[in-house]
Amino acid sequence: MNRSIKVAAAAVMFCAAGAVAGGGIVGYGNVGAKAQSLSESITDAVQGTEGQGKGESSRGDSFRGTKKVRVEGRSVNVSCSGRSTGRTPVVMLMAGGGDGLDTMAGLQKTLSKKARVCSYDRLGEGKSDKPTGTRSIDDSGRILTGVLDRVVGDGPVVLAGHSMGGYIAARYAPEHRDRVKGLVLLDATIPALTAGINKAIPASATGPAAELRDQTIAVNKGQNPEKFVIDDGEVRSAGSIPVRIVKHESQYSEVPDYGPALERMWADGQREWLALSPRSSISTAAKSGHYIHVDRPDIAVKAVQRVTAQAAAHQ
Repeated sequence: MNRSIKVAAAAVMFCAAGAVAGGGIVGYGNVGAKAQSLSESITDAVQGTEGQGKGESSRGDSFRGTKKVRVEGRSVNVSCSGRSTGRTPVVMLMAGGGDGLDTMAGLQKTLSKKARVCSYDRLGEGKSDKPTGTRSIDDSGRILTGVLDRVVGDGPVVLAGHSMGGYIAARYAPEHRDRVKGLVLLDATIPALTAGINKAIPASATGPAAELRDQTIAVNKGQNPEKFVIDDGEVRSAGSIPVRIVKHESQYSEVPDYGPALERMWADGQREWLALSPRSSISTAAKSGHYIHVDRPDIAVKAVQRVTAQAAAHQ
């Protein structure tokens, strides 16, 4: 499979690292110099404060910087910056599959000027422990719950997830309406990816297209750093919370034979997430590929700030 096909395949599966800055192949931890510089900028701003402000309260641990927390006996790497203000929910950023929290660093730095913002490495990513076996959405949900218990306490939260991080956020919210008060999905992995890829690239396909399809399905079955199984499933309601869905403008132009079908699959899947809430809305990030928060940080910031404000107004 040539590099162009691999980059296009990455957005189908998890993330497209190569689409960010030419680094990496299928989004497994190397997002290139652009994302690295963003990571360094937020590290300079918040690092070196591990353990600072440890006062536990109903709003969680108020530390700023990065620290390891224990969840279900595993070490999870967490970064927090900014301060809670009044009734404003804490924002939890969730990176895509194959990515650590560093890929959300630029977004976190900007958002933390007006709110408390955290991110974390899921098991198998970044500086967190590796998983010991395949993991389901329930397994990932328990880790997220443990992290939120630590940094948010019983306060409200807005989940903002990219790619697979968005998928996990969207599956988590319906089961946790007591704490999730808003969602932002940045080109989230679609609800029925395996069925979609099989339809977009039929069994009759050969060569690179067939390899792309097979690789996507393998990743969905858990052949990824998190050993996370991405199951197809219907979208469940998360209640009447604000939900902002933002999709890429163009990602599959390098797959001429199947690019249009893949784009339709992705767009249809993004619209399925509208069922999360009667207050859902969807838009396209102009001039953006899969990494919307890197290609168009202005759009990502505006989406998160808008949802956070709407969630705060209903507290």
